[in-house]
Amino acid sequence: MIEIHELTELPDLAEAVRLQKEIWGFQDIDLLPLRLFVVATKIGGQVLGAYDGNRMVGFCLGIPGVKPGGMAYMHSHMMGVDAEYRNRGVGRLLKLQQRVDCLQRGIQLIEWTFDPLEVKNAFFNIERLGAYVRRYVLNQYGVTTSELNAGMPTDRCVAEWHIADPRVALILDGSGAPRPEIVARIEVPANIGTLRRTDQPKAREIQKRVSEQFLKCFRNDLAVVGFERSEESGTYLLAKWPFELNA
Repeated sequence: MIEIHELTELPDLAEAVRLQKEIWGFQDIDLLPLRLFVVATKIGGQVLGAYDGNRMVGFCLGIPGVKPGGMAYMHSHMMGVDAEYRNRGVGRLLKLQQRVDCLQRGIQLIEWTFDPLEVKNAFFNIERLGAYVRRYVLNQYGVTTSELNAGMPTDRCVAEWHIADPRVALILDGSGAPRPEIVARIEVPANIGTLRRTDQPKAREIQKRVSEQFLKCFRNDLAVVGFERSEESGTYLLAKWPFELNA
């Protein structure tokens, strides 16, 4: 039984920092410090922990933001799950609690960045949560010490989760939602994680190709509205923006 708790006490926040280091393998220069977790709890952010009994097995850190024009949103800066507990719905529980908390505060948008080459994360963000993607950022965080990035540029997609949109509610309850007409596709090989470790020039070539496709599509007012995956690849599905959000 996994339970989600708001984290406010220093020992719990310190445990989230420890778990962060274990999951990403960061050196200290790239580690989000305890002080940032503390600040987030003081300024309207979110620090959530997923617990199996007394053991923290996942966490999520959110920081409040303001859009041009004054609209408040939550930037979900980091979410991680202990390797032993992945593929067991822990990340979903954390995101659902994020959504509940934001809706109670009147916040209707949560955003976060994710690696477009990570097929599993893309499927979760787009198909399981109902996020859209309309922005692509080249080398967002610079080259980090994380073992997961393997020394490659940190290109990122920006997920937009319109949590009050009835479409999102349909996706979350398993009903599914209609999709706009698909006009473009961007494919990523499923074995990119292996290529990062064994053939980085090839992985970088794929990253460059994917980045060029995303940037071209977004310049032409397309948005990611769906994601398909197979054993060989994952495919982003793009439609013309704007289309009705109903949010």
